[in-house]
Amino acid sequence: MTTKRFLTSALILAGCLVLNAQIPVRPGHNQYLLNEPVDISGDFFNFTNTHYLADNLKSFDPVRRTGILEYKRYENSTRLAFNNMMGVLKPVNANEFPENEYEAAPNLPFSIDFVTPRTIRIRAATGFQKKTDESSLMLVNGFAPEDQTSWKFSKTADGYLYTSEAGSVLIRSNPWSVELRDKNGYFLTRTVHLNDLANSSYIPQLPFSYVRRAGDYSRSINAAFILSPDEKIFGCGESFTRLDKRGQRVVLWADDANGVQNETMYKPIPFFMSSRGYGMFMHTSAPITCDFGKYFGNINSLMIGDDQLDLFVFLGEPKDILDEYTDLTGKASMPPLWSFGLWMSRITYFSEDDGRRVASLLRQNRIPSDVIHFDTGWFETDWQCDYKFAPSRFRDAEQMIADLKKQGFHISLWQLPYFVPKNKLFSEIIEKGLYVKDAKGNLPYEDATLDFSNPATVAWYQDKIGGLLKMGVGAIKVDFGEAAPQSGVYASGKTGFYEHNLYPLRYNKAVADITKQINGENIIWARSAWAGSQRYPLHWGGDAECTDNAMQSELRGGLSFGLSGFSFWSHDIGGFIEKSPEDLYRRWLPFGMLTSHSRCHGTPPKEPWEYGTAFNDYFRTVVELKYRLMPYIYAQAVNCTKQGLPMVRALFIEYPGDPGAWQIDNEYLFGSDILVAPLFENAGERDVYLPGGRWIDFQTGSVYQKGWNRIKTSGIEAVILVRDGAVIPRIALAQSTTEMDWSKIDLEVFASDQGEVSGLLCLPSDNELHRIAMKKTVKGYEIEGNLLQNKTSFNIRVKLLK
Repeated sequence: MTTKRFLTSALILAGCLVLNAQIPVRPGHNQYLLNEPVDISGDFFNFTNTHYLADNLKSFDPVRRTGILEYKRYENSTRLAFNNMMGVLKPVNANEFPENEYEAAPNLPFSIDFVTPRTIRIRAATGFQKKTDESSLMLVNGFAPEDQTSWKFSKTADGYLYTSEAGSVLIRSNPWSVELRDKNGYFLTRTVHLNDLANSSYIPQLPFSYVRRAGDYSRSINAAFILSPDEKIFGCGESFTRLDKRGQRVVLWADDANGVQNETMYKPIPFFMSSRGYGMFMHTSAPITCDFGKYFGNINSLMIGDDQLDLFVFLGEPKDILDEYTDLTGKASMPPLWSFGLWMSRITYFSEDDGRRVASLLRQNRIPSDVIHFDTGWFETDWQCDYKFAPSRFRDAEQMIADLKKQGFHISLWQLPYFVPKNKLFSEIIEKGLYVKDAKGNLPYEDATLDFSNPATVAWYQDKIGGLLKMGVGAIKVDFGEAAPQSGVYASGKTGFYEHNLYPLRYNKAVADITKQINGENIIWARSAWAGSQRYPLHWGGDAECTDNAMQSELRGGLSFGLSGFSFWSHDIGGFIEKSPEDLYRRWLPFGMLTSHSRCHGTPPKEPWEYGTAFNDYFRTVVELKYRLMPYIYAQAVNCTKQGLPMVRALFIEYPGDPGAWQIDNEYLFGSDILVAPLFENAGERDVYLPGGRWIDFQTGSVYQKGWNRIKTSGIEAVILVRDGAVIPRIALAQSTTEMDWSKIDLEVFASDQGEVSGLLCLPSDNELHRIAMKKTVKGYEIEGNLLQNKTSFNIRVKLLK
């Protein structure tokens, strides 16, 4: 069926249930299964529904920036042309009785607010709103601040113009539109009006509008904006599809993706940025379908399930946009130093003996490591979470934790928020009403799902988690969280339509808060997320397949996640599903070590000695690389928390003026100064795009010019390059981060002919970020200023170049 068709067979079924109508996200799939991602786009093309198209401003107060927006009523109709049936919008009269009681063309509130010189807030209602400005868990302080001074107003012939140092907003009255430009007057985007579509194409399109469903009279917004030629779109969470979302339809509904090679997401985030110089945050937890020019090439249709629009727009370069977005929704907290070390795991260690044995073998094999993770098997019954170590397999769990901590190991424990009927805690959860209910007060699923919108549930849950933390446990794995019942009724008073996507954020927060309270540290290990979850690091990339394609998909997911406001991210090195093929494990390992957080986890074996001596030695070499780079990693991490930047970073964040950088999704920057190009095939070399200026091979010292280069690996099976002019701080090797001596730091200079070089340094003892500035003299490179005087001594080394 061609793209000219306005309808698919799924959309024209008369009498179908239109509330939360779902189009199958998975191809060839025409039935709806439990927790199927909710794609609301079908509601906007259903012939039984009514459309209200934003038409003109009836009134507007330029001081308060509030007004009344009139919507014209339309319905879908058919039109036959040359044996081709099309769906078209036609104006209609009111269909209610009595006729005089309801508006045929509703007049509804519309407003513009300014948060900062770079951030604009656009709000529009589709009907009565009881609460127009309630506290939001997605916003770092519950509410957005207001900027009353940075934006200047002037009246234009056809509307209202507001300007700041970052750009302008023009509100036209008739026909109504909102147009955004940058500080130089460069067009960014504007809303789509029906007049824009009259002669643009034979293909029917939807302008800025809302839909009213015939099935229940619920309403949802379609915020439609213009896309420009060559415009690219990035973000929307941990998306494993092509990094540039232009031409894609992205469904934002938390889903157990069951892998990393499909279009559903563990971590959808209602935020994206454009290569034109703007970003948008859809402030809602309702399901969203973003059509980034897939249906029609120059229209960005943000189909938002909510019955009101609350849209934040950010102006600037990628760094500006991420900084503004994370100022609003929260920047990542700084995780503890030990969390940046190696996490050793499998599914699963079952006993105290397992944990002690793995810890002992890591030390015997001189493989640096900081965390031993117990996955699903530390309970008496595998997978049956009761927050208690199995007494039959753990002689003294608390003593084990204490002993391993003396060896430099922290303990991480798996758990989940779903309780099967056979779980001993099931009855207690039911009796205390701590679960998500159905419309009758019963269970919507077989399992009892904890209701984190209920303060009593959070208190009960944190008491269980807190008991483990008080035993000395370092981190809690916050697994699952993507299957909160859509049909559920929550203690918040809302249904799953609004609570499902918010569930990961509530879940992340509950564990992070109690961990901070007891351990004083910012650390969880979570799979699901929503906007605001970046405040509670960290998150890992789900259950990756053990294939080359999955490895590449995992990188795309990490890059996309970083472009959605998350500083820290990890993934299961070598893949999760089956035993990792040795050649894949070798190539995945440097990618995993040169990620903010590094965990080997999945189907056993994951321990390197199980693959033989040669692999064990190689594994040690790669892990040692990360441990020696810890001063660089830690300083870059602190900088990320200050600016809302990701550690695994798309090239265009640092090089927005390089057109080639916007095209790359198979390599990344690790912090600001190291570029990593993983080997996705067993080839020993690959093509690498280098942005900016010259780059120096970390392993060989070879110098490469900007642009495309064919580069061979040497030793470690990844291309690892350093920015020409960078100073990389390093530290003496230790078997755990607790043993590192931060009083002695090596400063390695990577420079071809640079007279001045720079880098970042931060001591974990104070988390104060320092800029390393060095200048070349007749004696060599010398530090400028009093860098960490009386705290650290420096040994300056210059990388030998080829």
